[in-house]
Amino acid sequence: MVTAVKYRKALLNNEAEECIKETMKGISDRYEIVIDEIGFDKNHIHIFCGAHPSMAPMTILNIIKSITARRIFETFPTLKRKELWGGAFWSVGKYIGTVGEATNEKVVKRYIRNQSIDKSEAENRMKQLKLFKI
Repeated sequence: MVTAVKYRKALLNNEAEECIKETMKGISDRYEIVIDEIGFDKNHIHIFCGAHPSMAPMTILNIIKSITARRIFETFPTLKRKELWGGAFWSVGKYIGTVGEATNEKVVKRYIRNQSIDKSEAENRMKQLKLFKI
């Protein structure tokens, strides 16, 4: 699952990340959603999770978005007034994908983990790939 901050603002700093991670632990316990990986970029988040088959993926994402937004605004009240004048933390847009035959769980987890690497680190990795003519 992927969702972005409203207006694609780069608001996911270290403090916001910690707040979201702590909130996700509570969501996991309360709603029996297994959070396997969380990847942060400055303006969006990737979540690899699982739940009971009777729980729709859209329901899971709505739970996560609503509770984390409420907690972010409680913890950082100035964000709502200064940065996000519309009152919502997350944008309406989202992406939900599933893991199956075509998509390997390990590949998805690795992708999510690599979301928060520095741009210079990504460039170094690309240079290494070019050495091997991939």
